[in-house]
Amino acid sequence: MQTQGAMPEIRKTIVIQAPIEKVWQAVSTSEGIAGWWMPSTFKPIVGHEFILHAGPYGDSPCKVTEIDPPNRVGFDWGKDWHLAFELRSLDGKTEFTLIHSGWDAGQVTEFGQPHSVVRGFMDGGWDRIVQEKLPSYLEA
Repeated sequence: MQTQGAMPEIRKTIVIQAPIEKVWQAVSTSEGIAGWWMPSTFKPIVGHEFILHAGPYGDSPCKVTEIDPPNRVGFDWGKDWHLAFELRSLDGKTEFTLIHSGWDAGQVTEFGQPHSVVRGFMDGGWDRIVQEKLPSYLEA
């Protein structure tokens, strides 16, 4: 359901030179997620509440909403956002898509920052994480 101030989700898709099983481990375990994004207490169990340790931004409460091995992981992040990692096998390689939704121009984050401002920072940050950090972690 779109609200009046709804803004487009952030989507980032790349092809990684690694089999889907290896990419799945990187996106569905706390060790894997820490290797390319940030430390957390993630467990691949629907309903599991965990913390993302976002360094200078503090700790964010999250909750796993979907686990579909080896194709999709989804979780609520903070009070507004939803993050999903989608994987598709491509002959020994993997197409990875990150979807960051829950943006609303009328909302502010827990830290009082408008979504409209934070979305721009996150969009650029995800570029670097998805285009550089994830592949270098998996293709090393």
